[in-house]
Amino acid sequence: MNLLAIPPHLPFLDTLARAWLAQSGEAAEAVARGRILLPTRRAARALAEAFLRVSGGRPLLLPQITALGALDEAPLALAGALDLPPAVAPARRLAALSRLVLALRGAAGAPQTADRAWLLAGELARLMDEAEREGVDLATALPHAADPDHAAHWAQTLDFLTIVTRAWPDWLATEGVMNPAARQVALLDAQARAWSADPPDEPVWIAGTTGGIPAVARLLRVVAAMPGGCVILPGLDPSIDEAGELPLSHPQAGLGALLGGLGARVGDVAFPFGPPRGRMVALARALLPAGALAAWREPVPLDIAGLSRLEPADEQEEATAIALILRAALERPGARAALVTPDRALAGRVGAALLRFGVIADDSAGESLAETPPAVFLRLLAGAVDAELAPVALLSLLKHPLFAAGLPPAAARAAARALERAALRGPRPPPGLTGLREALAGLDDPAGLLALLERGLAPLLRATASVRESPALLLGALIEAGEALATTEAEAGAARLWAFEEGEALAALLADTLAALPALPEQPPAVLPGLLDAVLEGARVRSRRALRGREASEHPRVFIWGLLEARLQSAEVIVLGGLVEGVWPPLSDPGPWLSRPMRARIGLPDPEAMVGQSAHDFVMAACAAPEVVLSAPRRRDHAPAVPARWLVRLQALLAAQGRAQGGAQEAALPSHPAVGWARALDRPAQDRVRPVAPPRPCPPIALRPRRLSVTEIETWQRDPYAIYARHILRLRQLDPLEQATDAADYGSLVHAGLHRFLAGARERWPEDAAAALRLGLMQALGLARLRPALAAWWAPRLARIADWVATTEAARRAAEAPETIAPEIAGVWPLDVPGGFTLTGRADRIERYVDASLAILDYKTGKPPSQADVQSGLAPQLPLEAAMAAAGAFGPALRGPARALLYWQLSGGFEPGRALLIAAPQALVAATEAGLRRLITQYDDPATCYLAQPVPEIAPRHGVYAQLARVAEWGGG
Repeated sequence: MNLLAIPPHLPFLDTLARAWLAQSGEAAEAVARGRILLPTRRAARALAEAFLRVSGGRPLLLPQITALGALDEAPLALAGALDLPPAVAPARRLAALSRLVLALRGAAGAPQTADRAWLLAGELARLMDEAEREGVDLATALPHAADPDHAAHWAQTLDFLTIVTRAWPDWLATEGVMNPAARQVALLDAQARAWSADPPDEPVWIAGTTGGIPAVARLLRVVAAMPGGCVILPGLDPSIDEAGELPLSHPQAGLGALLGGLGARVGDVAFPFGPPRGRMVALARALLPAGALAAWREPVPLDIAGLSRLEPADEQEEATAIALILRAALERPGARAALVTPDRALAGRVGAALLRFGVIADDSAGESLAETPPAVFLRLLAGAVDAELAPVALLSLLKHPLFAAGLPPAAARAAARALERAALRGPRPPPGLTGLREALAGLDDPAGLLALLERGLAPLLRATASVRESPALLLGALIEAGEALATTEAEAGAARLWAFEEGEALAALLADTLAALPALPEQPPAVLPGLLDAVLEGARVRSRRALRGREASEHPRVFIWGLLEARLQSAEVIVLGGLVEGVWPPLSDPGPWLSRPMRARIGLPDPEAMVGQSAHDFVMAACAAPEVVLSAPRRRDHAPAVPARWLVRLQALLAAQGRAQGGAQEAALPSHPAVGWARALDRPAQDRVRPVAPPRPCPPIALRPRRLSVTEIETWQRDPYAIYARHILRLRQLDPLEQATDAADYGSLVHAGLHRFLAGARERWPEDAAAALRLGLMQALGLARLRPALAAWWAPRLARIADWVATTEAARRAAEAPETIAPEIAGVWPLDVPGGFTLTGRADRIERYVDASLAILDYKTGKPPSQADVQSGLAPQLPLEAAMAAAGAFGPALRGPARALLYWQLSGGFEPGRALLIAAPQALVAATEAGLRRLITQYDDPATCYLAQPVPEIAPRHGVYAQLARVAEWGGG
C-alpha cells in the first residue's frame, strides 16, 4: 500500500504541493497530469494557492483538484453518477418529512404545527444521513436498538421513526430521488469500483483525510493499492502503536480507525518528510491515554517554543486580545495570521474588534443567514403581524434600515419616530391597524405612514385573516409584503431586499422553500414566524457587508477559520480561541433519538468520536504555525469556564516535568502579553489621569423655577438636579413602550375609587359604606381596562381596602364626624418672598370640623414616609398642605389650622390598611413652612447649584433623572 504521512510541524498543503512537483519533474504537462482529492472545498482552493507559493509564482497547469465532499459538483466516475437517481433538494426533503410528521396528528408526541415539524424533520434527516454514511439500514437495525428491559418505552419512539424506516423509503422510490448522503456514498463506491476494475495510468493522490465514513475508507484502500495511487495522512503519530488501545477522545483515534479500515498498521506508513518533532512530541506526550501516563515520570526534553497561553477575563476581553495579536502579526512583512475557533460568537467579536484597526478579516465560515439584514427584516415583518402590530414589534420593523414603504428612507425613519411619540408609548394601544388609528385619533398621521403601512401589509394581512391557510401562500404573502415595504421613492423593494450576497442567498433559499411548501397542509397563520426561523436555521452566507461603505477589501493575510476550514491550513501566527469545555471540545451529544448504548448496538459512531476529531484539530492547529497562542477565558456567559482538557493536560505535563528535573518552580506555558494590551487599549496612561469633580449646574436666577408642587419640594431637597432637569432643561421622561400596569397604576386606581365614593357621600354618609366603597373601587377597576389576570388579582385586594376604610370611618365618625369632606382638591399658594414663589398641591382629602379645624389625609398604596422623615422636613407633603390650608390656598371654606395629619397605607394585603398619625402638627407645619422659605432663599443665591443627589443617604430610591446625571458613575468615582 502506498501510505504516506506529513508531520504536523510542516505546512501540509505546501509540502503536498512540493511533493507533487517533485514526482512530476516540474514539467508543465506532467504537473497537470493526475488528480488530487482533498476533504473540503476550502482545502482544494488552498492547495491551488500552495502550488503558487512553492513554485515562486510562476504559471502552472495544475492537476485536477477535487473535494471529496463535493463529488456531485464534479463527479469522478461519470457513468456511476448517471446511473444514480438525483439527490432530493434540501427544502423539498424537509417539506416532505414535515408532511409525514404532521400526518401523525400528534400521535407518539409528534408536533402538530409546521414550524415545529420542520425542525423535527431536520433531526430526522440528520439521523438518516448519519446512518447512510455508516452503512446502517435503519429499518433492520432500529427494532433491535433497545435493551429488552426498555423495549416498551422504545416502542413509542420506534412508532414515530416509521417515518424514516417505511414512509420515507416509499416516498423516495415514488419520486425517483435519493437522500444526499446515500448518493455521496454511492458515488464514492462507484469510483472505487471503477478504479479497482480499471486503475488510471496517471497519479491519483488522496490527502488530508483523518477518518470519515466507511465509503471513504473503501476508496482509500483502492487508491493506496493502485500503481500511481497514494494516500497521504495528516499528523499521524508513529508512536500510537506503543500507546495501546486509544480511547475515542484521543486525537489519533480517528487515524487509527482509518488505518484499521485499510487493513494497515502504523508501520505500513512511510514518513518521507521525517517523523513528527518539536511541539508535536510535547502534545502527543501530554495527551497520552490514561494507561500510558506513567511515561510522564521519565523526564524528556519538551520543545514548546512558540507556544503561549492567553487567559482573558471573559469573552469580550478574549476577542480584543486576539484582535490585537492578529493585528500585531501584520507588522511582520508577509506574515499570515489566523484565528481558529468553533465559537461563531467569538469569531464575530474578533472580526468586529479588527475593524477598529482598519482590518477586515477573511471569515471563511461566513455569518448566519438569519442574522443578515434582509432575513431580519422578513422575520420582523412576520413577528409584527403575528403580534397584531404591538408597539415593540411594530417599531422594530419600522426602524429597520430596509423599511421605507414608498418614502425616502430618512423620511420613513422620521415618520416612525413621530408615530412612536404620538401613539406607541405608554399603555399598549388596541391591536391592529384599527387600534393604531384609534391611538392617533385627533392627531396627524405622520407622512401618511399608517396608510402606506396598510397598503404594504395588505397581502400579508389578507393571508393571515383566515383561521388556516396554506404555508406556501403565507410565505408568498410575506415576501410580497416585504418587497412592498422595502420600496423607496426611487428604488423597487425587490432590488433592495435581494441585493448583495446575503439577499441572493436568501432569495435562493426562499425560492426553493416556496416550491416545496405546497406539500404541507394548511396551518394556522401564527406558525409563519416560527416556520421562517426554522427554514433559516443553520443557513450561512459569506457576506461582504463589512466592506460596504469602506475603501477597503478583505485583508489577504488575516483569516478566521472554523475547525473544518482550518484543517490542513497553516500560517505564521495562529490563535486557538474558545478553548473551554463545551465549546472546544464540544459536548458529545448522542442526538434526540438514540442513547449511546443504542447507537453502539445498531452500528452508529459513538458521539465521543467528535471529541477525538476536535482533539486532532487542536493538535494540528497547535503545530500549524511557528507562533501559536492557546486562548481560554476564565469566564464565559457570566459563569466560570473550565479550560479545555488538552490545556489542562499540557499544563500538568509541564509541571510534572519541572518537578522531575528538580526545578525550583513548576514549568508552565508562557503567558502572552495580549491581555495586558487589551486592558490598556482604552485606559489612559496613569500620569495623564486628571480626576474632575461632578458637574455643578448653576443656572441664572431668571431661569430658576418660581412655581413647584408640594411633592416637588421633597425632590428639591433630596435631588436638586431633578428640578433642574425638569423645569430648567425642560426634559421629560418618555413613557415606556407597552407600558406595564404597575404599583403606580394600583395607587391611581385606589385614589379614583375613593374619590368616586367620597364624591357621592358629601351630603349624606351611606348606611352600608362598605358596599358603596366596594362599588366605587370596582367601578374604577372596570374603567382601568386591565388584562383579566391582573384585574382578578387586584379585585380581592380592593375589596379588603373597602372593608378596612368602612370600619375605620365608622370608628372615626363615632368619635367625631367631620362637617365637610373635600376629596382630591387642588390649591395654589403665592408666597410673599423676594421674587415671588408659588406652591401648588392637590390634597387627597381634607375634612373640616365644627370648630373650623382641619384633618388632612393622604392615601399611600406603597410605603408611607416615616415619622422621622416627616418631622425632619424630608417628607414635607402633608405639613405643606396644612400650611397651604392655613393660608386659604384651598379656598375660604377649607381655611383653618390642621388638627390632624394622617397617612393611610392601603395595600389590601394581609393587613389591608394602616393609619399613621403625624405628631405635633401645628409646630411641624410652622417648621416646615420656615424650611421651605429657607430653601427658596438658598436657591435664589446664584452660587447655589442644582447638584445630583448631594446626600446619598437621603437620595430618592428611583430617581427619574439619575441616569441622565450619571449618578452611579460619579458615585463610584
